[in-house]
Amino acid sequence: MVGATAVAVLCGGWLVNDGLSSAEPPPPAGAPSAPSRTVSLAPDSPALAPSEPRRLRIPSISVDAAFTDLGLDAKGALDTPPADRPNLVGWYRDGTPPGADGTAVVVGHVDDRSGPGVLYRLGLLRPGLTIAVTREDRQVATFTIDSVRSYPKAAFPSEEVYSTTGRAELRVITCGGRYDKKNGYESNTVVYAHLTSSSAAAT
Repeated sequence: MVGATAVAVLCGGWLVNDGLSSAEPPPPAGAPSAPSRTVSLAPDSPALAPSEPRRLRIPSISVDAAFTDLGLDAKGALDTPPADRPNLVGWYRDGTPPGADGTAVVVGHVDDRSGPGVLYRLGLLRPGLTIAVTREDRQVATFTIDSVRSYPKAAFPSEEVYSTTGRAELRVITCGGRYDKKNGYESNTVVYAHLTSSSAAAT
């Protein structure tokens, strides 16, 4: 399990330039801030064998990004994707790869010094939309979104977010809420999704 501290690192003050500090990312519409049970909107698909992710596509918010693998820093917090590569997302390499049995964790910057980041529009996603992950084994794992939520950093529900449920699930996480130069963003936007289909990648 990746702890709440790992996610909070993604929201440090260095991620935003002064020009963006007043431009808050879109919040999830009607998203609860307290933990609650997700409701699956599409049938589960059998989990795939583990294979590293290579590309994340979220057509509804125009995301088409490469993956980098992330480890933990000296404090046990999850590293973040390089700030000089804006169209990049990261996954926790010692955790579950997307599509395999368990809960896979994907993170990306909401913005950087040059402007909006790869997951700036994450809060616009809605239940029923899909996320596709192309994997090293040339399988495309397609996930259907169950819910989109916003949590204060100070009360991030690690168990709710990272727990496993006996199927292949995905969490996509970025920063959200108001921005403070001293403390960074006040919250995290979390997308909950589960595997609903898989297919061979186009050649």
